[in-house]
Amino acid sequence: MFNRPRPLDASSRLWRLDEPQADTTADGPLVLIRSAIALAYRHRVSLIACTLLGLSFAAIYARSLPPTYTSTATLLLEPRQSTVSGQESIQQGFDLNRADSELQTIRSERLLSSVFESLGLKDSPELGPNQPGMIERLFSTWRASDASSQAGLLKGSRDVVSGNPNLVDEAERAAFLNFAKRLNARRVGQSFVIEVEYASSDPTLPSRVANGVVSGYIFQAIAFKEQMARAGTEALQSRLDSLSTQMDAARSAMHEGSLPSIPTPDADARVIGAALPPLAPSAPRKTLITALGGVLGLLGGFGLVAFRMALDRRIRDARDLARDSGLACLGSIPVAPDSSGVPWNVGSRYVGFVSAIHDLRTSVEIACTSLRNDNSIAIAVVSWSPGAGVTMISSSLAQLMSRSGRYVTLFQNPSDTDITAQAEVYTSSTASLADAAFAGLPLEHISFHQVDGVAVLPIHSRDTNANLFTDFRNPRVQRILEATRLKGDVILDLPPLHGSMDAMALAAYADAVIVVAKAGETTIEEVTEAVQLLRRSGANVVGTVLNKVRR
Repeated sequence: MFNRPRPLDASSRLWRLDEPQADTTADGPLVLIRSAIALAYRHRVSLIACTLLGLSFAAIYARSLPPTYTSTATLLLEPRQSTVSGQESIQQGFDLNRADSELQTIRSERLLSSVFESLGLKDSPELGPNQPGMIERLFSTWRASDASSQAGLLKGSRDVVSGNPNLVDEAERAAFLNFAKRLNARRVGQSFVIEVEYASSDPTLPSRVANGVVSGYIFQAIAFKEQMARAGTEALQSRLDSLSTQMDAARSAMHEGSLPSIPTPDADARVIGAALPPLAPSAPRKTLITALGGVLGLLGGFGLVAFRMALDRRIRDARDLARDSGLACLGSIPVAPDSSGVPWNVGSRYVGFVSAIHDLRTSVEIACTSLRNDNSIAIAVVSWSPGAGVTMISSSLAQLMSRSGRYVTLFQNPSDTDITAQAEVYTSSTASLADAAFAGLPLEHISFHQVDGVAVLPIHSRDTNANLFTDFRNPRVQRILEATRLKGDVILDLPPLHGSMDAMALAAYADAVIVVAKAGETTIEEVTEAVQLLRRSGANVVGTVLNKVRR
């Protein structure tokens, strides 16, 4: 039952299509919320770092932006009074279409160019053709050393522009286009009220421009009436004088960037709100930009986590190991406090580790209930690469089984030793399993060393030739293992599969094989390949173990 091949390889770690999904319709969107919260808590360090990074960049960017001041003037369009002979007046209709026409008049190039020239904005630095871009403003603080050279280049470019009439026209045209982009005229709903708004980095300029545009519109309307009155054959001198006075006041106000100082009843419009100098900048909204940067950083963090999960195949918890390998995870072992194995007196430092080894022993017993042969069992522990802690798990498991009243024999791999006692056994041993198999020694001639109640024998010899010439598939090795099983349980601490095929040869003699993965380093592909190699050699792989888990 344990040698059945897996039906499908895992194609994704984000969404598994090859396993049945539980019916969670009753929970609805709560499943997604719980998954997102669990994912955020698991990768909280990366998400917090990305959020702080986004807040930092947004704050730096917001501080690098120049402040923008906005001022608005409000204009009310009124019906036009038409004067004919005999000083009779006729009130003309004023509908919404006419209001749209007057709005386009305010936006016209003729009116805006008059205001632009009267206020002398062609030499304004912020309206120049070479305005600093976003990246330049963002990193301007790191380029302070180049300020003098940039000033020289700017001065040279201005000299060239001033010496060429065509370039002067291009510069003025660019300045006017930038001026028109900063000006906004709009109707308030479906009413006859028009708002004229201007934004600038100079706190005194927006009110002057907004008032200047309103005064320019008034001047243009009065000038048209003045021309019509002069063209009339029955025009009165007093009417002409009144129009001239209003026109002069509007012209003067347009040049000064203010509103007419006298009433202008012939302007077909009435100023209901003058543009005032702003008290604080309206842009940039630094708090909003910083908050947006934090949100983007958080979303970017989630995207980074998803990308890492899709590409990073390293195993970090027992649930992922069981899901992606298709095998039961028999235990999750924390990092051992030291290299002494299982102590006789378990203190607070060893409780978690000993409890995990105890749970592993119980899981192995449950998985191998039907595999025991004459009350003994042979368990092989193996990993794909060195450093997974196979020797620590094998020795600790053997010690715990021995202290429960069983006789346990441990065949140890000296190349992966991480316990001092077993290392001393290897250096002091005169024989090993490879020596016994190579020389054909019977079991009674093999010297086992007792370490904490466990009979220990190294697998490989100190003699390189003996290791190279020994065939672990030889019947002599099988007879030695069967003889040790007559005494009690056997645990095989096998060498890594990646560096030697001896593990495959010895794993076939075990009743159950456990594959060890190191948390945060072993990939799911390595575990899958190890399981496939072991099953190909006839080994019975019953489960996996995740070792060195950080808690």
